[in-house]
Amino acid sequence: MRRSMEPSYEPRPTDRFGPVAAKKKGASTPALMALQQSGTAFAVHEYSHDPNETAFGLEAAKALRLEPERVFKTLVADVDGQLVVACVPVSGQLSLKALAAAVGSKRAVMADPKLAERTTGYVLGGISPLGQRKSLPTIVDDSALHHSTIFISGGRRGLDIEVRPEDLIALTKARTAPIQG
Repeated sequence: MRRSMEPSYEPRPTDRFGPVAAKKKGASTPALMALQQSGTAFAVHEYSHDPNETAFGLEAAKALRLEPERVFKTLVADVDGQLVVACVPVSGQLSLKALAAAVGSKRAVMADPKLAERTTGYVLGGISPLGQRKSLPTIVDDSALHHSTIFISGGRRGLDIEVRPEDLIALTKARTAPIQG
């Protein structure tokens, strides 16, 4: 059953809702394709990415005029030799200790950036929890559930996807935990 999503913004011509979205040349990513194939309601938000910017999530929040608590960054960590995806608000930081505890381990470190890119199929600043080359265990910070919709990377810099947190959790088979530091 398809659910419609009430947008939290005034729709623009580049926004798409649901799986029947028309493809825009260059806008299709594995994350968008995964959402379209699943039938999940979502909205696409594009913005002009500044190539000199390194705080990708905060850039998205500012460009889209959103509270940083609703924009989630996707990080890849090495938890006792296994790569794990962590989604946390851009307003905070990932607690590696909390992430390790959430997956039943004791120690976590940030993954090597090149390994994260190779494994997910995305570049840093554009890593999406959806449509990854290799499906990884995913933990979403439990603060996501305080919002009707959240924003995640759409698979490239300058592209965010608005989705219900429950849908993101279901699609990625994620667990929620308090992983913000």
